[in-house]
Amino acid sequence: MSRITTVTIIFIAAVALTFSSALSSESVLQIGKFSSEDHAGWKEQTVFGSKKTIYSFVLDNGRSVLQGKSVNAASALIYKTAIDTRTHPIIAWSWKIDHTLKKGNERNKYGHDFAARLYVVFKRGFFSRTRAIEYVWGNVMSKGETIPNPYSKNMIMIAVDSGNEMAGKWIIHKRNFAEDYRNAFGEDPPKVGAIAIMTDSDNTHETATGYYGDISILPDSKEDEQEFKEKIHKEHSNGNTT
Repeated sequence: MSRITTVTIIFIAAVALTFSSALSSESVLQIGKFSSEDHAGWKEQTVFGSKKTIYSFVLDNGRSVLQGKSVNAASALIYKTAIDTRTHPIIAWSWKIDHTLKKGNERNKYGHDFAARLYVVFKRGFFSRTRAIEYVWGNVMSKGETIPNPYSKNMIMIAVDSGNEMAGKWIIHKRNFAEDYRNAFGEDPPKVGAIAIMTDSDNTHETATGYYGDISILPDSKEDEQEFKEKIHKEHSNGNTT
């Protein structure tokens, strides 16, 4: 991903709070209603000089999911919002990939491509101070590893999945992004300005395919992790959800 993309994504998030309404009183905010073929509120942002990643709804075992297919391309889908991290610090989603990038290496700019990634972008006043947590399906990173984005020290990558061992299977995630922000930047998080997803392969010039299930913002609760996974598991009845 080029620096233009990184800057553009965090800039859009930086201005998002100015124009977005505050989080409603609902306990759960459904921002990615992909199982209903609904992408209202998601806007595409393409890397300057790159082809577009094709985002489209496809059926996976009879259920609608959002597919991102990149052929030497790079573009993201961005959802502007305003989330109070004190009351709603958790993001939940599911995703799947066909395979990682053979030349992918997130430790440098030349291999910085992913079959699937999800950004949580935080507003901190001026544009240059905007920060982001970037959850990725790592190519060479170890699962659980955290490193800075090679394009910006204000973006921290966390490999929630890695490699091809689980490729072709749905993986469920539930992350406390407020805690991840504190661990990454050593301060309490400001409001979230945007959520973004991206499948890209413009640096490696390869083909990448990622699939995204519904995305939700949750309140800070004591819901049992296994209970949560069982709920999401019903959405993917093919028996290969982890």
